[in-house]
Amino acid sequence: MTEADVKKVLDETRGLMNKAIDHFEFELSRIRAGRATPSMLDGVEVEAYGARSPLSQMANISTPDAKTITIQPWDASILQSIEKAILGANIGLTPQNDGKIIRLNIPPLTEERRKDLVKQAKAEAEVARVSLRNIRRDSNEKIKKLLKDGLAEDAAKKGEADVQNITNDYTAKVEKHLEVKEKEIMTV
Repeated sequence: MTEADVKKVLDETRGLMNKAIDHFEFELSRIRAGRATPSMLDGVEVEAYGARSPLSQMANISTPDAKTITIQPWDASILQSIEKAILGANIGLTPQNDGKIIRLNIPPLTEERRKDLVKQAKAEAEVARVSLRNIRRDSNEKIKKLLKDGLAEDAAKKGEADVQNITNDYTAKVEKHLEVKEKEIMTV
């Protein structure tokens, strides 16, 4: 076993941690902070033409202002299906259908709701931290296996230290994203 094997484990660790951070960012983007964004509808799937498809593939989604999302389907015959999908997605928004486009008005957040959203963001951050720790554990186990297979002990120790440093860097990214999201949520 060589240090190249350790480098391979470290690269794999970085890749997995990047995926964990990407997932965390996606989950944070779904927490609405009183500002309208098309990403609020990312999880909405519409039943039309005998299949389920993401809303973004069936309509133009835009935000004319900070409190409104408009959805203009490419085929007006699926307006009812889109409306039903939004209600079924349980995202806390009521669609207003005028026969051509659907409008979603984003209500202002109460102080209590803001605090709930911050709790939700903190819960997502904890899920991300746990994911990072699991990746660290798995990487350290791989390095220990390399040690049993003949890797030098000092190379294994350095590898484990490197894994810890990578974990610290990614944990700091989680904290930074959480801090930004908290500030966004609490800004009135």
